Amino acid sequence: MSATISLAALKPMKRRRLLFILIIVLLTTVVGFVYIHQKIHQYDVRIAGAPEQLDTTGWAKPRVAIVFGASVYSNGDLSPTLEERVETAITLYKAGKVDRILVSGDNRHPSYNEPRAMQDYLASHAVAPRDIVVDYAGRSTYDTCLRAKEIFGLERAVLVTQRFHLSRALYLANGLGLDALGVTTDPNPPPPPSYLRIRELAAEIKAFINLRLIAPETILGEKLPIK
Repeated sequence: MSATISLAALKPMKRRRLLFILIIVLLTTVVGFVYIHQKIHQYDVRIAGAPEQLDTTGWAKPRVAIVFGASVYSNGDLSPTLEERVETAITLYKAGKVDRILVSGDNRHPSYNEPRAMQDYLASHAVAPRDIVVDYAGRSTYDTCLRAKEIFGLERAVLVTQRFHLSRALYLANGLGLDALGVTTDPNPPPPPSYLRIRELAAEIKAFINLRLIAPETILGEKLPIK
């Protein structure tokens, strides 16, 4: 009888222990997410809401804007997201805020070329070809930031992208030793859809891991300093 009671009492104990472990795991996960989110957004004070708000006074020349790649259509046209980024860079250039524009994106397949599409767009919108620098191996935000420093020799830069992406880009750039400011392409963005929120949360976790724990493999090579 005593053995039966002991076994019966053991089951609730196991359930309580399991519940306790689950609560600890959940709390740890939430605290981890909050910590990473705070780390990613620590550079938000470096974001200018519009090109005219950016102050590059005192920067050594050339002052470089980095434009991150995004989708390009099969006919070579820029997607609305990418066009916003390039147009913002053009505004910075024509306002004398930057002297060079570094376009960095995906060109892993011969039939798909984000940097070339951005280069063509800039050249067709009164940006001098000598002031356009092309990075064909910016396959990710991390790759673009690391290559800007290691291949193109940048110590400072202006990052140009949408608000939802800019915090992560600034976190990676500054974490990799690139003193970066940011200009958002959408000063008053609408609330992102839920899937984009989830995607960006996953991207923030990946950025933290890449910067602090496991660096991804990045294509490097000959140094091409921007002068």
